[in-house]
Amino acid sequence: MYPATRTTNFNQSMIREMTRLAMQHDAVNMSQGFPDFDPPEVIVDAAVEAIRGAANQYTVTWGYPPLRTVLARQYTEQLGWTVDPDVHVCVVCGVTEGITTALLALLNPGDELIILEPGHENFRPSALLADAAAVPVLLETPEYRIDPDRLEAAVTARTRALLLNTPHNPTGRVFERDELDALTEFVNRHNLILITDEIYDRILYDGREHVSPGSLDGLVERTVTIGGLGKSFAVTGWRLGYVVAREPLSAAIRAVHDYSTICAPTPLQAAASVALDQPTDYWAQMREEYRERRELIMEILGRAGFSAVRPQGSYYTMAGYRNIDAPQAAWDSHRFARWLTTDIGVAVVAGINFYTRDREKHGEGVVRFAFAKRLETLREASRRLSTIAV
Repeated sequence: MYPATRTTNFNQSMIREMTRLAMQHDAVNMSQGFPDFDPPEVIVDAAVEAIRGAANQYTVTWGYPPLRTVLARQYTEQLGWTVDPDVHVCVVCGVTEGITTALLALLNPGDELIILEPGHENFRPSALLADAAAVPVLLETPEYRIDPDRLEAAVTARTRALLLNTPHNPTGRVFERDELDALTEFVNRHNLILITDEIYDRILYDGREHVSPGSLDGLVERTVTIGGLGKSFAVTGWRLGYVVAREPLSAAIRAVHDYSTICAPTPLQAAASVALDQPTDYWAQMREEYRERRELIMEILGRAGFSAVRPQGSYYTMAGYRNIDAPQAAWDSHRFARWLTTDIGVAVVAGINFYTRDREKHGEGVVRFAFAKRLETLREASRRLSTIAV
């Protein structure tokens, strides 16, 4: 007995493995990107009301109608074209399912998908599950800018799509308009599908505004926009995401979703329709609270001897550790991350985990911190990190 070949080229998530290690050692979990604070009470109340009401059976495969209506209204404004809730929207079980479903629906065996690295560990396995290949293109540290020449060098006759994550995990970059313009020209010239992971589109700093690539001239017909609610509303365990695309792409995505999960949890979709109708001051307050966390984590890491990249969006930072005052600073990033978790009590993810090509060259000497935590949690992490040089 042996498994399918497509499963033999990747392992289980190292990010989730670090969470399990954190639980075993009672470490402050700054490895996996989930908050340790409660979601807004109005959203929880909406979920409870839905469970106690009539929203406990299957809903329409591609999404609870009131939620699709809210999403269509939001994305008509965000993308600049009329999004039909009955045609262009599919509610899925989280952004990860949205990406995997899109790749299964749109890639053929042997196709190639361009991904930017460092990048989330889910991207390559999602391509492999579609019997496609993930082709990495480097974002050079410390600016992590998109390099058109590197994109051009990655194209082959089998290139079918490009996967873009903005705001970016793990670097916190928000790609600028000139980078998006270059990407638009590249995608159109090579007749590619653009798949975007925009899960952090609400978490931005220093007055930055998110631009959905699917709103740009030349990308409307060829872009699959994927987002979710878990990060913005601190409900990562609800596993709610959504995909917005024009026909015929949307029909193929809906069909794959139909046969893979049937539908996302109905009562949570009902609550999500309430969540997305929050007043604008909710978003302003959320951004201010994350800005405060960003400032604190930058201060904490600087004091501990780390060299951290200042995030422009999302709630992650890549931090170099070679200059900290400890012999472990010479270790490889995987060993260092485990030591920081088991001995110091702060769980992080090895930088090598976000690369597939030249991993030792680009991923060593750096770890990722997730700072979507209560301020008191961050201060406890600071106390523990202060023991490194003791």
